[in-house]
Amino acid sequence: MKIQLLLNKKGITLIELLVVLVISGLIVAGIYRVFIAQTRAYTVQDQVVEVQQNIRNAMELLLRDLRMAGFDDDNPNSPITIANPIVYPVAANSVTVIYEQYNTTTLQYETHTVSYLRDAVNSRLDRQLTINNVAGPLEHILDNVDALNFTYGVDTNDDGTIDNWLAAGAVGTARVVAIRILLTAKPDQTNPDVQSMVSPRTLDSMVTLRNLSLIRFN
Repeated sequence: MKIQLLLNKKGITLIELLVVLVISGLIVAGIYRVFIAQTRAYTVQDQVVEVQQNIRNAMELLLRDLRMAGFDDDNPNSPITIANPIVYPVAANSVTVIYEQYNTTTLQYETHTVSYLRDAVNSRLDRQLTINNVAGPLEHILDNVDALNFTYGVDTNDDGTIDNWLAAGAVGTARVVAIRILLTAKPDQTNPDVQSMVSPRTLDSMVTLRNLSLIRFN
């Protein structure tokens, strides 16, 4: 008995092929759009984390120097006396403090004068260290700084505690024992997604000038 195999010779039509290609293209386009969106979101989030960390680092450096204001080693071998722990008149957008530092390399006591200020032209936070009246170069601590503002806690009855918070213009010669710092910065603006999606970040900190609290002004 002869067995005849029946073969289905029908193939894929052009219309079916076009439909498959269109569906495949839509799927690929959707995957690509999701990938691009995730990449943009990652870039933006990375910029947010970076600027927040940079602000924290700059603020920690600033607070460290402010805490040292008026520090005097009280060593009998030290020829240094800190007469003005904080430089008056105080300002709203800059601050300068003075303290004593022992240099373990030269084995000498040094007078450190540290200034922080905002370079409005370049939107930067700068730090300048002057050692024994020799000014060092400006250090760029933070870029893209929108604002730097100081308000001052003053002691009006000489008991070492804060009696009032004043703007710089109202301090006069009052005894400053604490400083509040508002520092605002934004991420690098070269990326248009960052420009449109990330607002500036502000860090608000307060430091008690513990060494000034121990000093009795004449």
